[in-house]
Amino acid sequence: MHLHQRAQQIMAIKPVPVPTTGRDFDLAVKVTAPVSGHDLPVIVFSHGNAWSMDAYEPLVDRWAAAGFVVVQPTHLDSRRHGLGFDDPRFGAIWRVRIADLHAVLDNLDDILGRAGLAGRIDRERVAAAGHSWGGQSVGTLLGARVLDADGTPGEDFSHPLVKAGALLTATGTGDSLTPFAVEHLPFMRPDFATMTTPALVIAGGKDQSAMSTRGPDWFTDAYHLSPTPKSLFTITDGEHTLGGVAGEQVAETSDEDPARVALVAEAVSGYLLDTFDLDGTTWKALIEGAAASDGAYHVEHK
Repeated sequence: MHLHQRAQQIMAIKPVPVPTTGRDFDLAVKVTAPVSGHDLPVIVFSHGNAWSMDAYEPLVDRWAAAGFVVVQPTHLDSRRHGLGFDDPRFGAIWRVRIADLHAVLDNLDDILGRAGLAGRIDRERVAAAGHSWGGQSVGTLLGARVLDADGTPGEDFSHPLVKAGALLTATGTGDSLTPFAVEHLPFMRPDFATMTTPALVIAGGKDQSAMSTRGPDWFTDAYHLSPTPKSLFTITDGEHTLGGVAGEQVAETSDEDPARVALVAEAVSGYLLDTFDLDGTTWKALIEGAAASDGAYHVEHK
């Protein structure tokens, strides 16, 4: 059954405060969840550059309808905070993003208690997902490192609570960065060799980044260069917003397609339900459906 056919009632609670230190703006999250049910799996979601907890409803609402509790922090780079590329704090925001995600995971019970969901989640089935910059942020929770200027891997930011991940149009390796990216985004140098946590990588076949001189294959590095087990879901005509995952009719969407967004949402929830041994039917149907999709998408595994 496709997610948009479900009538599961959901609810959203925001803002829920999260304790942090050394941050110019207080950290808060939005929690979206099914109205009913217990032992619910969790997705902690990291937004792309400049977005916030208020974006990505087309994904988040579908995940909640599929039975997940979704927790969305607003990172420091959100446009509502007004920190541009030239702000002296910008160079360290990639670390603050990771610290945000750790704070959410470390305080998960308190956050969900404040949201009225105490005792309703399964702590053994927690996933992390992210789009664009959020994909790179989440990759570190799965074990990826960030290379310094000399190519030396940085610290291990993996989190023991995260048992699976989903990376949507996540940054590839740093050897093809454009001059702008080298100057402003030097942390876009992921090393996937230690990203051991099971994960789904979603890439758009027409996603040409202004940050890299490579083509759309740049966004498949997280799959090809990481250890097993991984799955790669490539949407042939998808661009960087994969049909509009951050919201309907938003300015950044160059490939608006609500059906594509629904497919992305279903791929993530189906993959995670299968990986968590809860329900393999949706993921199996998507894999089998690739052959009948007239080349609209294809799936690989390793």
